[in-house]
Amino acid sequence: MEVTVKGLPDPLTGYVIDLKRLKDLLDEAVIDKVDHKHLNYDVDFLRGIIPTVENLCVVFWQQIEHRLPSGELHCIKVYESDQNMAEYFGQPVSIPRYDLSQAPSSMEIPV
Repeated sequence: MEVTVKGLPDPLTGYVIDLKRLKDLLDEAVIDKVDHKHLNYDVDFLRGIIPTVENLCVVFWQQIEHRLPSGELHCIKVYESDQNMAEYFGQPVSIPRYDLSQAPSSMEIPV
């Protein structure tokens, strides 16, 4: 995941946001919650969402956007592989949710 923050640099520090503070925020809001987890069942804010890189961008944005102490979220990129990634700039989008209790026992997700 790559996160871009925009804004005016603080005249005293020269930062839009302190990168250590941003890293800690990203770890707390997203990384610690999704790393080595089953995204469909172990992550509350992803429950019922098909975890495509496109959907992950939007949901991660929602987890980060209002936690920034300074600057404004500009872009989130999520990489699925070296050749596949998605980026999101905060435009309004609706992500459909499905009911996990209705999923077949083979874990196939109905469309």
